[in-house]
Amino acid sequence: MSLRRVPLAAAAASIGIALLALTACAPDPVATPTASQTAGAETPTPTPIATVTPGATPTEHAVLPTDCRAILTDAVLAELKDVPLNDPAFGPSGVQDDGTLICIWADPAADTTNLTTKISVMSRGPALDLLNGLNADHDFTCYTPDGGTRCEGTWPNKDHPVIDGRTVFWRDDILIDTTFSNLAPSGYTAAIVASVFG
Repeated sequence: MSLRRVPLAAAAASIGIALLALTACAPDPVATPTASQTAGAETPTPTPIATVTPGATPTEHAVLPTDCRAILTDAVLAELKDVPLNDPAFGPSGVQDDGTLICIWADPAADTTNLTTKISVMSRGPALDLLNGLNADHDFTCYTPDGGTRCEGTWPNKDHPVIDGRTVFWRDDILIDTTFSNLAPSGYTAAIVASVFG
Protein backbone atom coordinates (compact mmCIF):
# COMPACT_ATOMS: atom_id res chain seq x y z
CA MET A 1 0.00 0.00 0.00
CA SER A 2 1.31 3.39 -0.94
CA LEU A 3 1.28 5.84 1.92
CA ARG A 4 0.21 9.43 1.48
CA ARG A 5 3.00 11.78 2.47
CA VAL A 6 1.86 13.89 5.39
CA PRO A 7 3.88 17.05 6.12
CA LEU A 8 5.75 17.35 9.39
CA ALA A 9 6.36 20.49 11.37
CA ALA A 10 9.61 22.25 10.67
CA ALA A 11 11.29 20.81 13.75
CA ALA A 12 10.62 17.28 12.56
CA ALA A 13 13.68 17.27 10.31
CA SER A 14 15.76 16.23 13.29
CA ILE A 15 13.51 13.41 14.46
CA GLY A 16 15.52 10.61 12.86
CA ILE A 17 18.69 11.82 14.56
CA ALA A 18 16.89 12.34 17.87
CA LEU A 19 15.37 8.86 17.80
CA LEU A 20 18.73 7.28 17.07
CA ALA A 21 20.09 9.02 20.14
CA LEU A 22 17.22 7.74 22.25
CA THR A 23 18.33 5.80 25.28
CA ALA A 24 14.94 5.28 26.89
CA CYS A 25 11.38 6.37 26.19
CA ALA A 26 8.50 4.91 24.60
CA PRO A 27 -5.45 4.34 16.01
CA ASP A 28 -3.62 9.73 15.96
CA PRO A 29 -2.64 10.57 12.77
CA VAL A 30 -0.50 13.41 11.80
CA ALA A 31 -0.99 17.12 11.30
CA THR A 32 -4.47 18.03 12.50
CA PRO A 33 -6.27 14.74 13.22
CA THR A 34 -10.00 14.28 13.61
CA ALA A 35 -11.67 11.65 15.76
CA SER A 36 -12.89 9.79 12.69
CA GLN A 37 -9.36 9.47 11.34
CA THR A 38 -7.40 8.63 14.45
CA ALA A 39 -6.80 5.62 16.65
CA GLY A 40 -6.74 6.99 20.13
CA ALA A 41 -6.08 10.64 19.45
CA GLU A 42 -5.60 12.40 22.74
CA THR A 43 -3.80 15.46 21.35
CA PRO A 44 -5.55 17.44 18.60
CA THR A 45 -2.26 18.62 17.13
CA PRO A 46 0.72 16.39 18.05
CA THR A 47 4.00 18.22 18.40
CA PRO A 48 6.80 16.41 16.54
CA ILE A 49 9.91 15.47 18.49
CA ALA A 50 12.65 18.08 18.36
CA THR A 51 14.83 16.40 20.97
CA VAL A 52 14.50 13.29 23.07
CA THR A 53 15.31 13.39 26.76
CA PRO A 54 16.92 10.16 27.93
CA GLY A 55 15.33 8.46 30.92
CA ALA A 56 16.22 5.62 33.21
CA THR A 57 16.78 2.28 31.52
CA PRO A 58 14.03 -0.10 32.63
CA THR A 59 15.18 -3.23 34.44
CA GLU A 60 12.19 -5.21 33.26
CA HIS A 61 9.31 -4.57 30.92
CA ALA A 62 5.68 -4.14 31.83
CA VAL A 63 3.46 -7.21 31.94
CA LEU A 64 1.65 -7.84 28.65
CA PRO A 65 -2.14 -7.67 28.90
CA THR A 66 -4.29 -10.72 28.20
CA ASP A 67 -7.76 -9.27 27.59
CA CYS A 68 -8.67 -7.05 24.63
CA ARG A 69 -11.67 -5.50 26.37
CA ALA A 70 -10.05 -4.97 29.77
CA ILE A 71 -7.40 -2.63 28.30
CA LEU A 72 -10.04 -0.16 27.05
CA THR A 73 -12.17 2.41 28.85
CA ASP A 74 -15.95 2.26 28.94
CA ALA A 75 -16.07 5.22 26.54
CA VAL A 76 -13.91 3.45 23.96
CA LEU A 77 -15.83 0.19 24.36
CA ALA A 78 -19.07 2.11 23.75
CA GLU A 79 -17.69 3.24 20.37
CA LEU A 80 -16.87 -0.38 19.54
CA LYS A 81 -20.07 -1.93 20.92
CA ASP A 82 -21.40 -3.06 17.52
CA VAL A 83 -18.05 -4.30 16.18
CA PRO A 84 -17.18 -8.01 16.60
CA LEU A 85 -13.93 -8.79 18.43
CA ASN A 86 -11.48 -11.48 17.29
CA ASP A 87 -13.67 -13.18 14.72
CA PRO A 88 -11.91 -16.37 13.51
CA ALA A 89 -12.32 -15.16 9.91
CA PHE A 90 -9.39 -12.79 10.46
CA GLY A 91 -6.88 -15.38 11.66
CA PRO A 92 -4.95 -15.62 14.94
CA SER A 93 -6.06 -13.30 17.72
CA GLY A 94 -6.09 -13.15 21.50
CA VAL A 95 -3.06 -14.23 23.53
CA GLN A 96 -0.38 -15.92 21.42
CA ASP A 97 2.19 -18.54 22.50
CA ASP A 98 4.83 -15.85 23.10
CA GLY A 99 2.47 -13.73 25.22
CA THR A 100 1.69 -11.25 22.45
CA LEU A 101 -1.91 -10.01 22.53
CA ILE A 102 -3.67 -9.47 19.19
CA CYS A 103 -7.01 -7.64 19.21
CA ILE A 104 -8.99 -7.50 15.96
CA TRP A 105 -12.10 -5.37 15.92
CA ALA A 106 -13.83 -6.08 12.60
CA ASP A 107 -16.98 -7.46 11.06
CA PRO A 108 -16.34 -10.14 8.41
CA ALA A 109 -19.26 -8.70 6.42
CA ALA A 110 -17.67 -5.25 6.19
CA ASP A 111 -15.51 -4.30 3.21
CA THR A 112 -12.89 -2.29 5.04
CA THR A 113 -13.89 -1.12 8.53
CA ASN A 114 -11.42 -2.65 10.99
CA LEU A 115 -8.98 -1.97 13.82
CA THR A 116 -6.14 -4.33 14.74
CA THR A 117 -3.78 -3.93 17.69
CA LYS A 118 -0.77 -6.08 18.48
CA ILE A 119 0.86 -5.66 21.90
CA SER A 120 4.24 -7.37 22.13
CA VAL A 121 7.69 -7.24 23.66
CA MET A 122 10.24 -5.40 21.52
CA SER A 123 13.69 -4.36 22.68
CA ARG A 124 15.10 -0.87 22.10
CA GLY A 125 17.19 -1.61 18.98
CA PRO A 126 14.40 -3.09 16.84
CA ALA A 127 11.96 -0.51 18.20
CA LEU A 128 14.21 2.36 17.11
CA ASP A 129 14.62 0.79 13.68
CA LEU A 130 10.83 0.60 13.36
CA LEU A 131 10.20 4.15 14.57
CA ASN A 132 12.97 5.64 12.43
CA GLY A 133 11.68 3.72 9.42
CA LEU A 134 8.16 5.06 9.88
CA ASN A 135 9.49 8.58 10.20
CA ALA A 136 12.03 8.47 7.38
CA ASP A 137 10.27 6.23 4.86
CA HIS A 138 6.63 7.16 5.41
CA ASP A 139 6.84 10.62 6.96
CA PHE A 140 4.94 9.68 10.10
CA THR A 141 4.73 12.23 12.91
CA CYS A 142 6.61 11.10 16.04
CA TYR A 143 6.40 12.60 19.51
CA THR A 144 6.88 11.58 23.14
CA PRO A 145 3.69 11.32 25.21
CA ASP A 146 3.15 9.26 28.37
CA GLY A 147 6.81 8.43 28.90
CA GLY A 148 7.10 6.70 25.53
CA THR A 149 7.56 7.38 21.82
CA ARG A 150 4.61 7.47 19.46
CA CYS A 151 4.60 7.58 15.66
CA GLU A 152 1.45 7.92 13.60
CA GLY A 153 0.27 8.47 10.06
CA THR A 154 -2.77 8.23 7.81
CA TRP A 155 -3.43 7.74 4.11
CA PRO A 156 -6.43 7.25 1.79
CA ASN A 157 -7.63 3.67 1.41
CA LYS A 158 -6.72 2.48 -2.08
CA ASP A 159 -10.11 0.85 -2.73
CA HIS A 160 -12.65 2.81 -0.66
CA PRO A 161 -13.25 6.48 0.16
CA VAL A 162 -12.09 6.10 3.78
CA ILE A 163 -8.95 6.82 5.79
CA ASP A 164 -6.46 4.12 6.82
CA GLY A 165 -3.70 4.63 9.32
CA ARG A 166 -1.23 3.28 11.82
CA THR A 167 -0.24 4.30 15.34
CA VAL A 168 2.82 2.81 17.06
CA PHE A 169 3.65 3.44 20.73
CA TRP A 170 6.81 2.09 22.39
CA ARG A 171 7.91 2.29 26.00
CA ASP A 172 9.94 0.05 28.33
CA ASP A 173 10.26 -2.76 25.78
CA ILE A 174 6.52 -2.88 25.08
CA LEU A 175 5.23 -2.13 21.57
CA ILE A 176 1.59 -1.22 20.97
CA ASP A 177 1.06 -1.35 17.20
CA THR A 178 -2.35 -0.45 15.77
CA THR A 179 -3.49 -0.36 12.16
CA PHE A 180 -6.95 0.83 11.24
CA SER A 181 -9.30 1.48 8.37
CA ASN A 182 -12.40 3.63 8.82
CA LEU A 183 -12.50 2.74 12.54
CA ALA A 184 -10.64 4.91 15.04
CA PRO A 185 -12.31 5.36 18.43
CA SER A 186 -11.29 8.51 20.26
CA GLY A 187 -8.79 7.79 23.03
CA TYR A 188 -8.13 4.20 21.91
CA THR A 189 -4.34 4.20 22.13
CA ALA A 190 -4.34 6.34 25.27
CA ALA A 191 -6.61 3.84 27.00
CA ILE A 192 -4.28 0.96 26.18
CA VAL A 193 -1.21 2.89 27.32
CA ALA A 194 -2.89 3.76 30.62
CA SER A 195 -3.92 0.14 31.14
CA VAL A 196 -0.53 -1.35 30.32
CA PHE A 197 1.67 1.17 32.12
CA GLY A 198 -0.66 2.41 34.85
